[in-house]
Amino acid sequence: MRIPLSYNLRNLSVRRTTTIITALGIALTVAVLLAALALLEGLRAGFESSGSPLNLLVLRKGSNSELSSAMSEQTYREMLFKPGVAHQLAGDRPLLSLELVTVITLPKPGNANGQTATLRGLLPTGLELRDLRLKQGRWFQSGHREVVVGESVSRRCPVAHVGGQLRLGNSEWNVVGVMDAGSSAVNSEVFADLNQVSSDFNRRDQFNSVLVRALDAAAVPGLVDSFNHDQRLNVTAQAEKSYYQQQTSSGAPLQKLGILVALIMSVGSCFAAMNTMYAAVAHRSQEIGTLRVLGFSRGSILLSFLIESLLLAGLGGMAGCLLVLPLNHVTTAIGNFTTMSETAFRFRVGPQVMLVGMMFALFMGALGGFFPARNAARKEILTALREN
Repeated sequence: MRIPLSYNLRNLSVRRTTTIITALGIALTVAVLLAALALLEGLRAGFESSGSPLNLLVLRKGSNSELSSAMSEQTYREMLFKPGVAHQLAGDRPLLSLELVTVITLPKPGNANGQTATLRGLLPTGLELRDLRLKQGRWFQSGHREVVVGESVSRRCPVAHVGGQLRLGNSEWNVVGVMDAGSSAVNSEVFADLNQVSSDFNRRDQFNSVLVRALDAAAVPGLVDSFNHDQRLNVTAQAEKSYYQQQTSSGAPLQKLGILVALIMSVGSCFAAMNTMYAAVAHRSQEIGTLRVLGFSRGSILLSFLIESLLLAGLGGMAGCLLVLPLNHVTTAIGNFTTMSETAFRFRVGPQVMLVGMMFALFMGALGGFFPARNAARKEILTALREN
């Protein structure tokens, strides 16, 4: 015969204080774990939404990022005639964008060192190859010291607004627009005219990458092989999406630290749950003896106390999920050790993240409640009835 669930719920409500304290400890443990997972999930979502499945990023062979790559204009010109490259409908111009990437420092309130961002000098074709929407102002004009900033840059840097000025290199550049690229990494970049950037930063014929649009999805593998096996070019091509997905490694140290802290806290939470359940067993010895007299088996008592511990852990898990839900509205930035600049993104506390938190909480409840439940089930009937 099975002990009804209402019995467990009543016991948790009677021991209200210990229930709340134990559940709160589990909730804080779950919240730490979910915060770490939400951080990585937000970073991953931001990079996965970056790039187009038809775009290829071409770097100098041996380079693992645009910043460490070096590309000459001559190499770029040789790429223009590769079969499989898409062409603009009007004018039949190949859709390739030679680009220059460098790291700049922007003023940041409360931080004397400022914040780092990626300055990208690109051709007008580069704007066509990206899914961008102009939120304010206009696009930069060729030959002018004008920049268009990503929405995240504009939000975090007070002077990065339409009509403002940014000091880049030794010159003042006018902010003429704010672009919205959704949740992609482009929102953390600053765009400007390629020729003007190369001139002001003394980078003539010292470019970094080429962004290429393939004719269609079927042409992507062949175009990648064509670039990679062309010894004259000495380049490595990969899907733009693959390149950005590799950048999620910048969040790995924080994720590992968060998981380590959560595991350390989980030990304390398990002991707290175990202590609570042991106390419940000690104070309810006569109840346990009465249940045995009424015909409930040892297995039923063990299962009942284990369910009670799981209910306690589930309550803590739900509280932990509620604690981290407000993070969905928080935007933060993380330093990328590959690009040496900051990438802004939002925490993402989605269903999968919360499911992991609930499973982690139930695991702590099962671990903390098993031994007290076994102790309750092993009590002899007469011994349990005699205990106070």
